[in-house]
Amino acid sequence: MGEPHTISWVFMWHSVMKKIINLCLSNLLSLLTTSHSSSADISPSPSAESSGLLSLPWEILTHIVSYLPVHFVVNVLPKVCHALSNVGQDRTSWQLRAQRLVGLRAAFPVGPREDFDWPGACLQMEQLITCWSGEVDPPPALECITLPTGHIAHVNSVLLLGGEGKVCATASRDWNVKLWDLELGSLLQTMGRQGDFSSHRGWVWCLASQGPLLASGGFDSTVRLWDLQAGGADRALIRTGAAVLCLSCQPDMLLAGTFDKRVSMYDTRAAAPLVKSIRMHSNAVMCLCADDKYIISGSKDCTVAVYDRRAGKGLKRLRLSSYLLSMSYSGCEVWAGDNGGMLHSFSMQAGTLKPVSQFDVGHTALITGIHRSPGSLYTCSSDCTVKVHIPCAPPRTLSTLHYQTGVHGVSAAGVLAIASGDVRVQVWRPRK
Repeated sequence: MGEPHTISWVFMWHSVMKKIINLCLSNLLSLLTTSHSSSADISPSPSAESSGLLSLPWEILTHIVSYLPVHFVVNVLPKVCHALSNVGQDRTSWQLRAQRLVGLRAAFPVGPREDFDWPGACLQMEQLITCWSGEVDPPPALECITLPTGHIAHVNSVLLLGGEGKVCATASRDWNVKLWDLELGSLLQTMGRQGDFSSHRGWVWCLASQGPLLASGGFDSTVRLWDLQAGGADRALIRTGAAVLCLSCQPDMLLAGTFDKRVSMYDTRAAAPLVKSIRMHSNAVMCLCADDKYIISGSKDCTVAVYDRRAGKGLKRLRLSSYLLSMSYSGCEVWAGDNGGMLHSFSMQAGTLKPVSQFDVGHTALITGIHRSPGSLYTCSSDCTVKVHIPCAPPRTLSTLHYQTGVHGVSAAGVLAIASGDVRVQVWRPRK
């Protein structure tokens, strides 16, 4: 007899709480609007401190504020009053918001929670959901531009430069690296030394950048360095001894993974740039990522290795049932895609790489590219799709883009650039 009454009471409680939250949000928005209109330079309001809304218990206030847009909590509330400023610093409030965004059955973040950027992650998730959720194709919040056909063979890699999504570089099997102005949708230049007919002497397979330096690696067993501040001028040529399959640019070092099973470290400022070459795999190095302390590499031998840069030694080698082709590392999380279409997540703390889980997100072939940030995850595959996810466990897939041919690379920084499998590059960006 008690169960129907319990269910009825729960529904009634949710209904009452919903009305309270709506009423409080209405009052809060009214308070903020009044504060905005009173002065262009908002100062703390004494009346706000004593308002009925702010007299609510802290737990209820933080719960209510978790329903406001992130940019409002971060940029507006601190200017209204001290109490509301503190709300934006409450970790519990951000965790409540994040759980609501990813869903009750998903875990977030996948890696360690200590020092996690909750506001940044929530902002990215809200923007991602706003842009990519829904059944409408193309998404109404976005516009898609296709760069003019500048290459005459497949584009293997695309890289957004400068962090603002205004310029990108492309690398192609036509042996060339090109720079593009994304605001105008036009070609800026084809990279190359004076007198050379192409950027490389073979397929250009990968790109990486750090500040004004752009690096391109190719099947001609070279890494070429280009100075973006000097208009893309040729800066150096590094001979690697084997085809270059992956690159990572760090502030003090350039890292290259090659077909001859090695990860090599280069000082791009030195006349003899090779610092060290390490061999932790028994087959080609397909992907790598790094920070100032560690290098993480994935190989066709189905292993993932961790190298301690400061100690100068290998730390760990994990064996998988598949091999990784793409990898993204930020914060304490590593996400990677394998040759069977599966996503792998790892946590990285104090040099210890721990497998967290693997996920089937619907790719049916090689995951050729991956980009992860605290609140976004993009994957592309030779199965002719690009998928947009929230990086929780399991990932929440928001959208799938379909192409005629396999997709070779993605890059995200305010906009999403896609090497769409043939000679074209597509760019998705917020509609103006």
